[in-house]
Amino acid sequence: MAENVREIALDTLLALERGQEYSDRLIGAVLGKYDYLPARDKAFLKRVTEGTLERQTELDYYLNRFSSVPVRKMKPLIRCLLRMSLYQLLYMDSIPDRAVLSEAVKLAEKRGFGSLKGFVNGVLRKLAAEKGALPLPDREKNTGEYFSVKYSMPRWIVDLWSEEYGEEITETILEELLRIHSVSLRLRTDLSRDGQETVCRRLQEAGASPKQSRYLPYIYTVKAGETPAALPGFSEGQFSVQDVSSALAVEAAGIRPGDFVIDVCAAPGGKSLLAAEKAGRVLARDISLERTERIREAVARMGAKNLQIQVYDATAFDNTLKESADVVLVDAPCSGLGVIGKKRDIKYRVTPEGTESLASLQRKILRVCSRYVKHGGILLYSTCTINIHENEEMVRFITEELPFEPQPLSQVLPEAVMRDRERVERLRRERGKECFLATDEGSRQACIQMLPGYMEGDGFFIARFRRKP
Repeated sequence: MAENVREIALDTLLALERGQEYSDRLIGAVLGKYDYLPARDKAFLKRVTEGTLERQTELDYYLNRFSSVPVRKMKPLIRCLLRMSLYQLLYMDSIPDRAVLSEAVKLAEKRGFGSLKGFVNGVLRKLAAEKGALPLPDREKNTGEYFSVKYSMPRWIVDLWSEEYGEEITETILEELLRIHSVSLRLRTDLSRDGQETVCRRLQEAGASPKQSRYLPYIYTVKAGETPAALPGFSEGQFSVQDVSSALAVEAAGIRPGDFVIDVCAAPGGKSLLAAEKAGRVLARDISLERTERIREAVARMGAKNLQIQVYDATAFDNTLKESADVVLVDAPCSGLGVIGKKRDIKYRVTPEGTESLASLQRKILRVCSRYVKHGGILLYSTCTINIHENEEMVRFITEELPFEPQPLSQVLPEAVMRDRERVERLRRERGKECFLATDEGSRQACIQMLPGYMEGDGFFIARFRRKP
């Protein structure tokens, strides 16, 4: 292994701790920067950085038990160094313990913390000696703490889901979020059957092992670890990276040829691109130039000619668009708790207070952007989270305070999706948890909460409404 790979991993973790970028984008950028490294080194770099983030709650629990200094009081570099070293001790059996300890001490000294190398060595040596018998919290006495450590999830999120879904469903979600997640590709919907088969054959020949979704025939997953940009067909615009849950949000809108669609929070552009393949014209907006540039790159690669991109704040009303759209897509800013499996640091960035302010922002966006919908047009609300306050309670807000009525998703979503939805809701009722906060059956039929471990794709919420005449 190249001598500096562990140091690159350490610097990446330090940058993430400072909140400079989300993990999926930063780790991708780091891997691109050091693309010249041998494949084995790049695989190590990716595994250590992602794994340390994913298991941070668990790692901190054990470090606090074996260290005389609490994790929160450690120097940031020492904290990140101990976390990544403990991750290697617990989850990377191919690396000898002595090598992990030796490299950690060398790095501490190299980065100006020679006075702490004895501390680093002592903590890791004790953990290495006990790693086969590290105790979890007692499940019977404190189920929430047990879930938090075993599945490395902040306690407040465990408590939130346990209250909303019950312990059995919560544990299934937590298990699923820790699994290795495949990369999801969305093939162009205007490809012929032969064209789709050609793309899949090329992916198979490249070793990506494409597997078709049960829900949508144009969605395929490929092996985790594959870099989408390096796969055959990506640069030619034959597919984009998009989860099946995100694509279902577009399907739920029921877009028809000739429709004018406005996507008000569009970055990174997956929904806008799919909508453009179905509609007459699409306007994709987002709040900053940096975010719209991400859409622009995808549009250029996919060759969408009927998609216009604008920088615009979704909370500011644009009178020129009043009652102009057949469909408005509001994929609102949210806590992102449904995509923790792919964006591992979200669970450490979000706070209970933050989710409350997000719900307020979502209502503000809905009040403004719902006015762009024609009478009889469709408002499609979606989030990538698992939180009643950002999801089901927003359905109540839309039906009670805006001039919209719920529309059943069974009219627009595949039968396989609706069957899984009914199965999950039945399970929630059996576990004694309120399945839906709204009081009417029409509202219940207008939305779906996709749960990891029970349905394909990310944790995602979708709700469909029609503007009243």
